[in-house]
Amino acid sequence: MVAMAIFAPFISPYSPSQQDLDNARQPPLGFSTTETREVTQMENGSVVIEDGQVVTETQTVYTNATLAHPLGTDGNGRDILSRIIYGARTSILVGLFGTSLAALIGVLVGLSAGFYRGRVDDVLMRSADIMLAFPSLVLAIALVGVWGQAQAPIPDPFVATGLAPAFRSAVGLPTGMPGTIVLPGTVIVVVALVNWVWFARVARGEALSIREEEYVKAAKALGASDGRTVLRHVLPNAITPILVLATIQVAAIILLESALSFLGFSGADVSWGFDIALGRQYQSTAWWISTMPGLAIVVTVIGLNLVGDWLRDALDPGIEGEGGV
Repeated sequence: MVAMAIFAPFISPYSPSQQDLDNARQPPLGFSTTETREVTQMENGSVVIEDGQVVTETQTVYTNATLAHPLGTDGNGRDILSRIIYGARTSILVGLFGTSLAALIGVLVGLSAGFYRGRVDDVLMRSADIMLAFPSLVLAIALVGVWGQAQAPIPDPFVATGLAPAFRSAVGLPTGMPGTIVLPGTVIVVVALVNWVWFARVARGEALSIREEEYVKAAKALGASDGRTVLRHVLPNAITPILVLATIQVAAIILLESALSFLGFSGADVSWGFDIALGRQYQSTAWWISTMPGLAIVVTVIGLNLVGDWLRDALDPGIEGEGGV
């Protein structure tokens, strides 16, 4: 998924916004659809009219899958595979940036609370408890409603340098890929403010344990400042559970971003959640419009959780397992 998101301009069959209304709601490979339509009856190229009314007839239209659109098309004829590939960019970048910002805030708060304890710990952790009292999705919707849908366009380096257009032209793929990556800036800030609490609680627990170690006491006895002690001794020894949590939080933030996009609060027009919302009106006739991006979310979240489990085994020598010692 990460490789697909990075190299989207090279591997996407079409532009995610390219429409082909003649091939709208094309089924994915292995499926076909049957649709009954009321069409105007024609005779010798003219519309048939009887008693002042246009005569219609019922026709059964069969639509078969084609290799041109292996995952089908949506209601506007846009290629679903292309939208999934470009939607991976939005979801994964929001997950990475949102997790990084949440970790920065949460680790700073948690290490401060655990290292200083006392009143500082009480104030910071009670603030975290208040944040936990609010449902994350409701709080995210409220914050987006207050701040609006700010977007941050980022130039696509492969398109800007001409590498992607040259490659696509050489292999015979359609050109005209999007030149920018539009990030929902408000959503990134919102998901970070909703999820920093988990990093704070983990960092606090590690700091409470590490501050009692002999090497920390020795550093303080030698005159090291609190900031230096935290950065040189406490943080490096607390980084393992923070990294594992960060991996899992990327998956959780992708789910939250998809939920916000589904509800129309993201502002991104190329997103897995947004595509699932677009397919709601076609559930009975074109189920794949919502199903395919939903499967992309499932695969990504499961993959990230498996990576988190592997990191935990690999970085914790006390765990017996494939990655542990």
